[in-house]
Amino acid sequence: MNVLDWKKEVEKRKDALIEDTQKLLRIKSLLDEENASEAAPLGEGVKEALDFMLDLGEKDGFTAKNVGNLAGHLEFGQGEEIVGVLCHVDVVPEGDGWTSDPFGAEIRDGKIFARGAIDDKGPTMAAYYAMKIVKELELPLSKRVRMIIGTDEESDWRCVEHYFKQEEMPAMGFAPDADFPIIYAEKGITDFDFVQIGKYEESEKDVLAEVISFQSGRRYNMVPDFAKASLVVHLEQTEAVQRYIHFLKKTELEGKYYIDNGELILELQGVSAHGMEPDNGKNAGILLASFLASLQIDAKASQYFEFVTRFLCDDSRGGKLGIACTDEKTGDLTVNVGKLSYSQENGGRLGFNVRYPVTNDMEETKGQLLNLAEKEHFRLENFTDSKPHHVKEDDFLIQTLRKVYEQQTGNKAELLSIGGGTYARSLKSGVAFGPLFPGREDIAHQKDEYMFIEDLLRATAIYAQAIYELAKET
Repeated sequence: MNVLDWKKEVEKRKDALIEDTQKLLRIKSLLDEENASEAAPLGEGVKEALDFMLDLGEKDGFTAKNVGNLAGHLEFGQGEEIVGVLCHVDVVPEGDGWTSDPFGAEIRDGKIFARGAIDDKGPTMAAYYAMKIVKELELPLSKRVRMIIGTDEESDWRCVEHYFKQEEMPAMGFAPDADFPIIYAEKGITDFDFVQIGKYEESEKDVLAEVISFQSGRRYNMVPDFAKASLVVHLEQTEAVQRYIHFLKKTELEGKYYIDNGELILELQGVSAHGMEPDNGKNAGILLASFLASLQIDAKASQYFEFVTRFLCDDSRGGKLGIACTDEKTGDLTVNVGKLSYSQENGGRLGFNVRYPVTNDMEETKGQLLNLAEKEHFRLENFTDSKPHHVKEDDFLIQTLRKVYEQQTGNKAELLSIGGGTYARSLKSGVAFGPLFPGREDIAHQKDEYMFIEDLLRATAIYAQAIYELAKET
């Protein structure tokens, strides 16, 4: 079967593949718990995207199953064991600054532009068409092939948690949700909040301003690209404005200021990025917090903003927090502050996303964080921990994917580690496999997210051969 031209099979289905990818990308599949229902527990958008995939699969002759409206699967083939292909159809919020409609799936310059184009709807459709090719060619298989579709990957993974309580665990599988060649190790990921508990001393200095409210960021795993603060200025308003103008010039950031109902409003633009590498973005929340800390503000606000400045400015590796760690397999521990908020009534909150190496002891790290929180008058809340994931190099899965990638690309299949967390960690023997080819820019979670059509087609061919090689009769 080595003579089979996988790329030619993809080319035959190119127009349909692109059209179905655009249809999926046009669904605004954002988490929306405020408008949740029994039929759509995470909101109508993600449910619509799940239904779209299940309906498409049913139409093409796959066995389709909805699992609690949180996840679902499409299956074909026969055998005891399952080869899993783990995808997700939810996306992060679109953010600002797009050149075209984030859910328009516009094609220009050989790319499809949309939120989810590379993470993870484009790759999901590539994997779907890969399964479709193997099925339509009626190749002999000794295993079942199952695409598992999640709807909450960008938040709390309630989809896979629910799914695997009800359904079989695949013997092996891959998630088309990261980089080529092969991601064999993923860092541990923990989210938690620091909540201000409000022990502070009133300053004897004149207070220039009181901070009424401050807000930045919506997701733990995104670098916030916008921050806004509302102040009541007690002394010279002109002085506060001039300081802000100087701050914007010095930092070369974009921002604006205006008066609304007697309050001075400050807004700041940063640069969004995936939380696994905060240095790829500019955290608008931390930057605006550092400016506010430089003013003579009220004591309660001062405690919060000074903490942000002392412990979180210019340090994405946890050194100032006392939790820095690195290893050869997975690299540095990283810290993203994805959610920052403050109000006079409730005080301040910080939402952290920490990604830690496979050799790090998270219990020890948590102890250090608890000690720091207590010392700095915060408490730690909402702590969740997804353990690191690592598959051995000699595993059948890795050896097979390595062979396929090298045959299709002519390039060596290096093993990689990432700070991102993919559904692959749900499996004992699971890796992330594409779709981002070496040398391509990673624009997941950023404005103007896109996927090259050429890469969509190349990935589909690789996935088709991989599915066949993993599931074929031996």
